[in-house]
Amino acid sequence: MKSILITGCSSGIGHDAAHGLKRAGWRVFATCRKPEDCARLEAEGLESFPLDYADEASIEAGLAEALSRTGGTLDALYNNGAFACPGAVEDLPRGALREIFETNLFGVHDLTRRVIPVMRAQGHGRIVNCSSVLGLVAIRWRGAYVATKFAMEGLTDVLRLELSDTPIRVILIEPGPVTSKIRVNSIPHFEKWIDWENSARVEQYRASLLKRLYEKRGPDRFELPASAVTEKILRALESRNPKPRYYVTTPTYMMGALRRVLPGRVLDWVLRKG
Repeated sequence: MKSILITGCSSGIGHDAAHGLKRAGWRVFATCRKPEDCARLEAEGLESFPLDYADEASIEAGLAEALSRTGGTLDALYNNGAFACPGAVEDLPRGALREIFETNLFGVHDLTRRVIPVMRAQGHGRIVNCSSVLGLVAIRWRGAYVATKFAMEGLTDVLRLELSDTPIRVILIEPGPVTSKIRVNSIPHFEKWIDWENSARVEQYRASLLKRLYEKRGPDRFELPASAVTEKILRALESRNPKPRYYVTTPTYMMGALRRVLPGRVLDWVLRKG
């Protein structure tokens, strides 16, 4: 049975991927930051244990646990865990950027580096990184998240080039609006770091971001269920010759095309209009 380690499985994309890949015949190690979420996943029939990107010891222990269960092999890694910290770029303190990069990029990099020697020794492997349409284009209020995903895109592209002489394949998944808890989960980070009431943009916060964060609303335009991402993950894992990137949702296809063909000023105008 092929084995895969997935991070950020408590909800959304990671949760669906864990169940979807298990149904497809994979042995799934579904990890989460919180032990209580791991217990819930085990009750759902998954193998689960803690792995926190922000904690080097947790990364080391989580990977060691997966390898101990397989006898030292791992066929695939899906780096999914991430969070958002909404706010205007000028209102992001250094600590906010440090915190989000620790999880969204540095932890991903740390775990990936530890997995590569395992895959090199066994003679095969797939590393799949979950980026975003916001790794292709920018959007207001999402500067911290955008920065981590742009960085992930670049680091993953270089890793793919460098591993091209090995049997390890490196792939990006780029979802647009997908049903998840990322908005709700971003609220504590916003409240911790963003002093919006003393911002020069306080009225814009009231008119825009606060409503989006706190008001209950229906699905976003073009929003797809997390299962749409799982379908692309399976393609990335099981294709004989996987593509470097797999887009998910109409906005990702649109933004990927517009970024290639539009002049910078025109693309900025499109993005400002939302």
